Amino acid sequence: MSSKHTELAGFIWSVADLLRGDYKQSEYGKVILPFTVLRRLDCVLAPTRDAVLAEKEKREKQGITNMEGMLKRAAGGLSFVNTSRLDFAASVRDQDNVAKNLRSYIRGFTANAQEIFESYDFDTQLTRLDNTGLAYQVASKFAEIDLSPAAVNNHQMGYLFEELIRRFSEISNETAGEHFTPREVIKLMVNLLLAPDTADLVTPGVVKTVLDPACGTGGMLTAAEEFILDHNPDATVKVYGQELNPESYAICRSDMMIKGEDADNIRFGNSFSHDKHYGQRFNYLLANPPFGVEWKKVKDDVEREAEIGFAGRFGAGLPRINDGSLLFLQHMIHHMKRPDEGGSRIAIVFNGSPLFTGAAGSGESEIRRWILENDLLEAIVALPDQLFYNTGISTYFWILSNRKDAAHKGKVILLDAREYWSKMRKSLGDKRKFVPDDKIAELTSLYGEALSAAEDASHPLHGKVKVFPTTDFGYQRITVERPLKLRFEVTEDALAELEASKPLAKYEGRAGLISDLRTLVDQPVIWRKQDFTKLLSEALSGGLSALPAPVKKAVWAAVSVSDPEGEVQLDKHGSPLPDPDLRDNENVPLLDDIHSYLEREVLPHVPDAWIDESKAKIGYEIPFTRHFYVYTPPRPLAEIDAELKQLESEIQRLLAEVTQ
Repeated sequence: MSSKHTELAGFIWSVADLLRGDYKQSEYGKVILPFTVLRRLDCVLAPTRDAVLAEKEKREKQGITNMEGMLKRAAGGLSFVNTSRLDFAASVRDQDNVAKNLRSYIRGFTANAQEIFESYDFDTQLTRLDNTGLAYQVASKFAEIDLSPAAVNNHQMGYLFEELIRRFSEISNETAGEHFTPREVIKLMVNLLLAPDTADLVTPGVVKTVLDPACGTGGMLTAAEEFILDHNPDATVKVYGQELNPESYAICRSDMMIKGEDADNIRFGNSFSHDKHYGQRFNYLLANPPFGVEWKKVKDDVEREAEIGFAGRFGAGLPRINDGSLLFLQHMIHHMKRPDEGGSRIAIVFNGSPLFTGAAGSGESEIRRWILENDLLEAIVALPDQLFYNTGISTYFWILSNRKDAAHKGKVILLDAREYWSKMRKSLGDKRKFVPDDKIAELTSLYGEALSAAEDASHPLHGKVKVFPTTDFGYQRITVERPLKLRFEVTEDALAELEASKPLAKYEGRAGLISDLRTLVDQPVIWRKQDFTKLLSEALSGGLSALPAPVKKAVWAAVSVSDPEGEVQLDKHGSPLPDPDLRDNENVPLLDDIHSYLEREVLPHVPDAWIDESKAKIGYEIPFTRHFYVYTPPRPLAEIDAELKQLESEIQRLLAEVTQ
């Protein structure tokens, strides 16, 4: 990480000293971020400012009004220009009219740049600064720094924005990780996504499209574009994004404009409720969506689209309302090119939850089932913990493809990269670890040869890779029943339970019923229902058949006692009734016959068990850590005992010193 961006961030952060008192700490970003963007755009335009104004004057004399394209060419091909006679420095010189001048300067930008400042609601901040007498002091601070591309390249500028957002997020107790991803994580992710396609990327005249539906400040899009252009400088790369946070969106758009990209490809809004790239398909898709963020606000939109099945984006299922991770993945899959169009590849960052949350038949399980049964999942890569700024939890890359080669078809790679890290000299929020370049290169290489590494026990990294058929992650959730066996008796406890039951609350014959049943308290236990039915009928004044159905049911519930030696209860078809208290569930491997499993694993222990096939469900989960678990035997008891004795002696020695 360059020290340049830290130095700049520190300088810009000094503006906070001016704001303190008139602004809350959580509001600093509303001023500092748009000023940083404005100063950056101003510095980018500076070398061609005179040429643009001369071109404007020339075209006006010719009577041309629609001259934006001509002005952009005069600006060296930038996707934005400013036709104001003012620049940033000139706007600040007049101390009494700084806010007015800056408004005039911003109105001189083309519409795509003005939208950025509208996203920041910058006009409101200028009014507030003007009212508090801070407009000149703040603006003059920014006029002092050089943010030209020659002084601060795009990488450093990206780091600068991220450092500022991280600081603002920390002091306002927000989630910095919702806005950006550490650069080394992006680099590794992009490598795993694109490295397998290196041969295709060097094709002359190749055109590739990239989408990030949660693009933040655009770091992933930039990294993907640079990877492709590093391998083929003549390639055409078109990047697209969508972002919900207005500040991150504004930064991403400004970054795209500065680099000459089509900033209109970056859209503002919620990807779930307003798909701003509807109908488009992309070669590559990558994202780091917020972990565990609920989708309650867009519930109606999502459920409405889910009702149309695979004609929409969410046909595979809906996850729990408090975690929209798998909605993002379905959204991205929907935007993949079809295999006959060349197909697509996806990389996405998840926490551990999408791997296993949800039982068979749940929304999460059904989404995993659809992905695996359609052979879309290529790999899961486990990352070190403490990599991200806002959380220390374990994270994973999911890599998907709908154009697997023959060797990868029907297979999923699990790659354990949890030990590939170095400790940071200084923590940044919860980020205490990073993945150095040499480890990124090693992991990229290992990913490329994962299939051979998994098969070759002599491979030095054999233990870090495992490959499984997609069906290995499926299972059959079966319900194992055992017969209901009952004995019958009337006890005082049973009568108390019956008397307090809801069906007897409004039954007029309640007192008489309890009185009649009390005559059976001292009767011996009855083992056959038929015999007890006869006994009940004789004891009750009006007979058993005279009782209302709910009351009769309550009576039987009170006098029936589960007993392994009792009589097996049958339904009207003569089949054994199941005992709910003995009901159990088993997860049977997908390709295993459930009846063979029952005979092999269950019947030797409970011979009277059976499977209720009407309740069987198919489920899918990916128990990553289980596959890489290495058993560590406990220490010998003698060693533990010796250590305890040593500690005991040490304690006694210390106590003796205290009592002397």
